[in-house]
Order: sequence, then structure tokens, then C-alpha cells
Amino acid sequence: MSPYSFFNVVSGDPPLLAFAPLLGGRDGSAKDTLNNVRAVPEVTINIVHHAIVEQMSLTSTAYPPDVNEFEKAALTQVQSEVVRPPRVGESPVSFECVVDRVIALGDGPMGGNLIIARVVRIHVRDEYLGADGKLSIRALDLVGRMGGVDYIRAVPEALFEIPKPIRSLGIGIDGLPGHIRNSTVLTGNNLGRLGNVEELPTAAEIRGFARMEAVREAKAGGVAALHRLAQAYLERGETAAALAILLG
Repeated sequence: MSPYSFFNVVSGDPPLLAFAPLLGGRDGSAKDTLNNVRAVPEVTINIVHHAIVEQMSLTSTAYPPDVNEFEKAALTQVQSEVVRPPRVGESPVSFECVVDRVIALGDGPMGGNLIIARVVRIHVRDEYLGADGKLSIRALDLVGRMGGVDYIRAVPEALFEIPKPIRSLGIGIDGLPGHIRNSTVLTGNNLGRLGNVEELPTAAEIRGFARMEAVREAKAGGVAALHRLAQAYLERGETAAALAILLG
């Protein structure tokens, strides 16, 4: 068992995950994970959440190959259903994978070896499923490696949503009028949110907001004041209203 700072999804169909063990920084020797994959081309990839982050870190110790990191870190070794390597019982989500290929990216010290693994079974602990049966991101309490000894915790207060233009065709920032694009108040994030709308508001919608007392007062204070009001609407997620105010 070895901790990795990151892995990634590289294909949905077939379902493929990838991670890259590096060769030793001093002598270019292969580490245990790479040797194990070469001997048995199967792996499990286990998600780390805050409850086990210290135990996970302990498994990064350079123990001899015959030492069982499950025992050193007091993590539960669970027999996988399809592949031979065990999975971590405490992990909220685990993937059983068959290694599809190993791509050598360098043969000297710190050279990488990209391991691409095909998912053959997924395990999700019941307590991390929402009422709708879907995985609850906010319940996972995930952690991420930032570098060195620094990690970040994905607590609910740190999470935020961004409407994704998956099935829509946003007008883009270049589709916004120049006085909005060149605003000295609106940020790049503000403009990105505005550019995600599919169409500009109608004249009637613009007139409706223009009659609001708060909008009239902001307009009396100048362009910057009007843009600050629109920005407040954006921060509340009321994008269409913000754009109508800006165009009034």
C-alpha cells in the first residue's frame, strides 16, 4: 500500500484511472508499487478522507518490501471481489482495477511510469450516499495534498457550485457589451458567470429591474455603483437579474 498525491480519471468508457509512481530520486530504482504492478497487474485505488489522513501519511514511510503497511497504519485490509490486491476498509470509495498498461516516461532518477488502470468494481460505503442514492460530496470530507507537508480539507464551508455549460451554449464574455467586459468592478469570475447565460435578457426584463428603487439609486451613484449592485446579485447566484441590472 502506497499513498499518492494525486490520481485522475482519464476515460469514461472504458473507465480508466491513472497514477504515476516515480523512480527513486537518488539511484533511479523502482519503488514497491511499480514492482508489485509488474508482478501482479492489478491495483485498488482508495479515496482518502480526513478521518484517515494521518494513517494514510504513515504508509508513505519507506518500509522494506516485506512490511505490511496495513498493519503499520492500523487500516483494515479487505479482500477485493475481482482483483487480488486488497482494498482499504476505512476508505469511503474504493476502485478495484486491472492494469491496462504501464508507460515508462523516463529511466533515470525521478523518471515517471504512468500506470493506466481499468476499473472493474467500485465500492461506496452506504453512509456517503445521499437520500437520492447518489454520492454526497459534502459528506465525504475529502483531503487533498498541496505539496510538502501541506494538505487541504474539503469541508462543506469550502465547497461552492459553478453552473456548468454541459447542455447549454453560453454567450461567452465576448458576447457581453463592452461596458460590462471592461468594468473596473466586475472580476474575471463575475464575467465568466455572466458569459455562461444562453441569451441576453429581454427589453421588458431590463425595464422591470430598471424601475427598482435600489437600481435607480445605484445608477444615480454612477457606473461603479451600478456594477457593485449587480455584483451583489451575482454573489447570490442571481445571474439573470445581475445582467438585467447591468443592461438597464
